[in-house]
Amino acid sequence: MEKSQQNAPDAALTDFGFRQVPTGQKQALVRDVFDTVAARYDLMNDLMSGGLHRVWKRRLVEVLFLRRNPAREHVQMADIAGGTGDIAFRAMRAAARFSTPLNVRVIDANTEMLRVGAKRAVSEKNARHVSFITGNAEHLPLADNSLDIYTIAFGIRNVTHRTDALAEAWRVLKPGGRFVCLEFSHMPSALLTRAYDAYSFRVIPPLGGLVTGDAGPYQYLVESIRQFPRAEAFADEVRAAGFSRVAIERLSGGVAALHSGWKV
Repeated sequence: MEKSQQNAPDAALTDFGFRQVPTGQKQALVRDVFDTVAARYDLMNDLMSGGLHRVWKRRLVEVLFLRRNPAREHVQMADIAGGTGDIAFRAMRAAARFSTPLNVRVIDANTEMLRVGAKRAVSEKNARHVSFITGNAEHLPLADNSLDIYTIAFGIRNVTHRTDALAEAWRVLKPGGRFVCLEFSHMPSALLTRAYDAYSFRVIPPLGGLVTGDAGPYQYLVESIRQFPRAEAFADEVRAAGFSRVAIERLSGGVAALHSGWKV
């Protein structure tokens, strides 16, 4: 059986990278990680991925189908664990191109990340309908059936209980709502996996230490990618949460995967 996060609410331990920690401590540990990297989070994303994260995020926004729908006043979207606003601002720009009225709530458990996003919003032309809210993916501060679109990019692997986070995604989406998750994945080629692992463990933590002054958070981030289920296994979790027409799109040879589904 593939190793993954503990999802049972009463589990005594859960994964924090390669370490096992008390379930109740994981959220605080993750918060500490992102407090450390918040100011240079997007810069490090560029350095770590060679800019590929921009291509992946562009693809995420493409599959949101942000076309004008005369039956709706505003499309309601929430981007979870998206504190710096990167996905939200990209979605707003895309919606503006199609004259689609869009509201985006950025919900993140980390106030430092939200502070970065709110600061970026000042210079964003299309940020008037973007709001920044402190909240946990497992307990969203949103009403039932209130969203047309739910997105989460590189955040689902950091939650303590994925089952609860996916249940929340289902709860807050309207019937006909769209679930889209971008996450690192596992490459199907053993040879490429060895090369990717060598780069990840030998380059990324030292690079993170150089840029942010602390390599520890990037050691965790690299380890957390290896602990996350393979794409097919995660797709099964999305189906188990109730979503239909669940799809996987592998990106850059499987380094990342785009998971999507519909609430019907």
